[in-house]
Amino acid sequence: MYKKLAEIFKQYEGEKGAVITVLQKIQEKLGYLSEEAISEAAKFLRMSETEIFGVASFYAQFRFTPRGKHAVRVCLGTACHVRGGEGIMKAVENKLGIERGSTTKDRKFSIERVACFGSCALSPVMVVDKGVYGRMTPTKVKNILSKIK
Repeated sequence: MYKKLAEIFKQYEGEKGAVITVLQKIQEKLGYLSEEAISEAAKFLRMSETEIFGVASFYAQFRFTPRGKHAVRVCLGTACHVRGGEGIMKAVENKLGIERGSTTKDRKFSIERVACFGSCALSPVMVVDKGVYGRMTPTKVKNILSKIK
């Protein structure tokens, strides 16, 4: 694992306060922060693994499991929540057989909760990869996800 991360570590050698940047770069390279990557980052940054995990778990941007090939994000911001966003999330969870924050066993899909996409006029909103789907219903969820290969 160190060999995979050596290039990142080399860039930040001797820099204090580079914890978040190093973790971001690791996640960019690996797709998530594995236990092994956290351990290597802790050694490099001369911190405990617990400290590294504490920093990473504080920020919503960091993932500790690999993301699926297709990222399904459901808005649960105010407008989407009021217009049925939680029902859309439940429909996604039921269709994929996993809960929010999880990835299917075949790593085809991941489900994420998002606070706002800035598309309130289209609420409730679901985004799959780069496709934005507005005025969602549970039936639309099933149809959209069934079409994705």
